[in-house]
Amino acid sequence: MRIAIAGGGLGGLTLARILHRHGIDAVVYEREASRSARPQGGSLDLHPESGQRALAAAGLAGRFRSEARPEGEEHRILDPAGRILVHHRPSPGSFAGRPEIDRSALRDLLLDSLPADTVRWQHRLVAATPRPDGGFRLTFDGGHSADCDVLVGADGARSVVRSLLTDATLSPVATLVELSISDADRRHPDLAELVGPGNLWCVGVNQILAAQRLGDGGIRVGISLRADDRHLDIYRSKRALLHMFDGWDPRLTALIEAGDSPPTPRRIEAMPTGTRWAHQPGITLVGDAAHLMPPVGEGANQAMLDAAELAAALATNPADPDSAIRTYEEAMFTRTHPIAEMSARVQAMMLSPTAADDIVRFFTPQPPRRRPQADNA
Repeated sequence: MRIAIAGGGLGGLTLARILHRHGIDAVVYEREASRSARPQGGSLDLHPESGQRALAAAGLAGRFRSEARPEGEEHRILDPAGRILVHHRPSPGSFAGRPEIDRSALRDLLLDSLPADTVRWQHRLVAATPRPDGGFRLTFDGGHSADCDVLVGADGARSVVRSLLTDATLSPVATLVELSISDADRRHPDLAELVGPGNLWCVGVNQILAAQRLGDGGIRVGISLRADDRHLDIYRSKRALLHMFDGWDPRLTALIEAGDSPPTPRRIEAMPTGTRWAHQPGITLVGDAAHLMPPVGEGANQAMLDAAELAAALATNPADPDSAIRTYEEAMFTRTHPIAEMSARVQAMMLSPTAADDIVRFFTPQPPRRRPQADNA
């Protein structure tokens, strides 16, 4: 059984690692030239029921604990005047919640757990064609090709493999502008103190200025705005961004001014909630390729859990991969549908005129409801 995984992100690498633990070989085809070809983004919080569960199945829970930062779970929410609305502090040193880990550290952890020849770098998939006798012929940029019996699309939002299963279209949900601040403790101690060891959200009307601390001491700044038709170039100017936050506390807008390089904007898109496809032999999807959601904390976690569940199904029934894929898909559709709905609601809430009040209610624990006392009269 020749298994090809298109995409060497967290989902594809988790799948390859768990299959390897079960003695099943797979090849990961990755478009990047090397693991260090580009920055991997900020940090993410791994949920016990999904991302951490997948790492346990991969035999990497111990290494995760050595790399993760439980203090990164600290979360502060401010209004445009700099007033603290919510301040969540995790228990010191506790891994019971959702500890943060840099995406680059997590990806390196997975890469280091695989045989050296598992990942074929600089293999950008451009087409996958069903073969008459089953399986697929894969064509890569530059003309290289390869064959496989089972094809798993872990190739993200713009998945090439997805087009073989569904014609679902992506819809814009937001515009995200990112900046980075290096060596914040030394170069910008005031900003380092403002952000703290975890995440900071400054919530206004239809816009959020966020920042998160990274393991290397840097800060990743993200500006979330409602989706519009304006050209992305308008967001490449710090001056234009500062104008959008005119009137905000200068301590907050200093996060924009301190960026080391020009802002990097991109459209944030999502697939229609409840997207499914009819099962086809020898092919399936995991992660963003299967269920691209707004970025509110579930994407990487669900991708890794997809990988764990697909690997378990293939390991349980290696003689009948089609049955294994069908089992995985039905469970995945059922699991991810309510999570995608929740993610869409949270995204809409975060970029609304009443976002501050809504987010405070969302993050404020509700007291338990008292049961009515029985009438003893």
